[in-house]
Amino acid sequence: MKFLFLSILSALLLSASSVDSQVKILEKVISEISLNKQITIWSDDKDILSKIKNHKKFTTTNNCEEATFVILKDKKYLSRVCDDTHIFVLNYKLLSDIPKSFGALFWKKGRPNIVILESRIKKQDIRITKNLEPYLEDKVW
Repeated sequence: MKFLFLSILSALLLSASSVDSQVKILEKVISEISLNKQITIWSDDKDILSKIKNHKKFTTTNNCEEATFVILKDKKYLSRVCDDTHIFVLNYKLLSDIPKSFGALFWKKGRPNIVILESRIKKQDIRITKNLEPYLEDKVW
């Protein structure tokens, strides 16, 4: 199952630009996540936020304070007002730097990697589908 998911993601990468590919992967991951509330997305990457907004699969916001789900590229954009959100990062190192973050999408050796920390999704009451189970990790490497 993990190989199939990565194959689909790799095909997406070959067919679109890097931001488009990143957005497609993020949309797939987010669609496999369930929170106890509606998902409203904010990102510090305006290109990603714009493309997610254009796809109209999710509700987006221009204010971190209104978001329930944050896609973060740089921790300097994470304000204390946004501390009550679910944080998904775009850099593996941020998983260590931001203890509230529960998962990451990052590139390594030219391929997308997804990591979801099992202890953090349990603590934040985030449910994932079986499609994301192969990406569960016990801790940050």
